[in-house]
Amino acid sequence: MHFIMYIVDSALSITNMDAVDALRAFFIFAACTILSVSLPDSLRSRFIPYGPRATSTAAVDSETSASPVSASTSSSASPSSTSPVTRALDYVATLRVPHSYFTQFYLVSVLSSIFWALQLLFHGGAFQAIASRIRPEHLHQAISINQVMLCWTLLLIQGVRRLHECLDFSQPSLSKMWFVHWLAGVGFYLAVAVAIWIEAAGTVLTHQLSLDDFRLTSHFSGRTLLCVPMFLIASGIQHDCHFYLFSLKKYTLPTHPMFSRLVCPHYTAECMIYLSITLLAAPEGETVNKTLLSALVFVAVNLGITASTTRQWYKQRFGEEAVRGKWNMIPIIY
Repeated sequence: MHFIMYIVDSALSITNMDAVDALRAFFIFAACTILSVSLPDSLRSRFIPYGPRATSTAAVDSETSASPVSASTSSSASPSSTSPVTRALDYVATLRVPHSYFTQFYLVSVLSSIFWALQLLFHGGAFQAIASRIRPEHLHQAISINQVMLCWTLLLIQGVRRLHECLDFSQPSLSKMWFVHWLAGVGFYLAVAVAIWIEAAGTVLTHQLSLDDFRLTSHFSGRTLLCVPMFLIASGIQHDCHFYLFSLKKYTLPTHPMFSRLVCPHYTAECMIYLSITLLAAPEGETVNKTLLSALVFVAVNLGITASTTRQWYKQRFGEEAVRGKWNMIPIIY
């Protein structure tokens, strides 16, 4: 654990932040980085699309995988006619991992949730290393143990369900994604497992957790009665969408009712899932948990950009009529 404390100390001394602010900054910085890469055409076409979205219509028809680099550069351009910057970007864009690595995100999520549950239960060294680097104003947040346990349980349920879906609904594919997508995903799931409890660190420090704290039936509030059903409904919608997409013939336009007004309703559900947890984990007197809100911003930006790319792919593949009158992800807004 001395090594963990050294890593935490080194990272926080560089940023001159306490652990809560640093975690929030990580989510916002990651969201801004993804957004910045998605804006210029020269970067977006190389680094953003993955899976079928990285495949041109012609390539899809021939059942081959096309690199996004090929879609962004002229087929007549020779290496000698391109600038060093272009060649460097082209090379970086080739650094890809199999799309099946998505499964690792949810394996990391489940293992992280279990790890931090044990750390909180026994006040382990990793928990102490982070909690001791939190400023007093963040330690004094009025968040109950029940809130921590409830939000931890919901995050674990989300991780287990998504892992199950990845294992059961996956099909052999040659699709790949940029390695930074993979790093960002792993980083997010490691960080959000900490975000679940970090604003309640002061409460955990003064309370010896026991298995009785996992009993939720005697702690229901109006917020719980609103947000838990929101989480369960959104989870059900997302599972139904994933099962439907899995059952579709490859490269087929979705016609499920959930897709009638939304290009990516499963992304809408994902945002609802994290919104429900963000509301449930709010300190007393506040509407949201700010650390989890920053994580929600990352989720919304990341999925919003992917939804936009999906819309363009549908438009290219099936024509303008396929997406006419549909929102990308958020009804009325986006």
